[in-house]
Amino acid sequence: MDISKIKAVVFDCDGVMFDTATANRKYYDEVLQAFGKPVLNEEQFVNIHMMTIKGAIEYLFPEMDDLSSVYDRLKNIGYHKFIKHMIMEKGLKELLVKLKENGYIRGIGTNRTNTMENVLEVFHLEDYFEVVITAAKVKKPKPDPEQLLLIMRKFDLHPEEILFVGDSDYDRQAALKATVRFIAFKNPELKADFSVDSMDEIAEILQIN
Repeated sequence: MDISKIKAVVFDCDGVMFDTATANRKYYDEVLQAFGKPVLNEEQFVNIHMMTIKGAIEYLFPEMDDLSSVYDRLKNIGYHKFIKHMIMEKGLKELLVKLKENGYIRGIGTNRTNTMENVLEVFHLEDYFEVVITAAKVKKPKPDPEQLLLIMRKFDLHPEEILFVGDSDYDRQAALKATVRFIAFKNPELKADFSVDSMDEIAEILQIN
């Protein structure tokens, strides 16, 4: 593949930009316990990692036809107090600076709905991205390719000009359907154009290290 064609690098949030395992687990465990349910098991945790909050709540409360009481509880719990448990990936800011210096468009494509703004603010990343597409900005979240297609339309890009960095099968499917280049981050089992374990390796691929 011709790396010189790449004009935009798009990142998934959870599991790529941040290690959010502890934060997400604590958040959903609090919700489940509020309704007398056991905390997340490993299978549930792996599945909700990829989902929107709506998808996760529907998945965790399949027995409830009316989920309004769960959403009310979510509002009371809030996500902000869990952001402190998120760990920013080593080398992320440095890579984002290099990308800008080399003229790349920097984007986020995430199934987070209404917490991304808070996260960027807390970690002082608001000015590090040209485009942020959350599940709230599309009709269909990942694995649908709509987030990536939206970024393409916004910047008049062709599929071969986008590199998408993700860590889940939803990310892989979205990249495949959008026919964009895909980097699997810390998940060598995913079929991808490249598989990496660090932000430095992304810089090496783009030859901007």
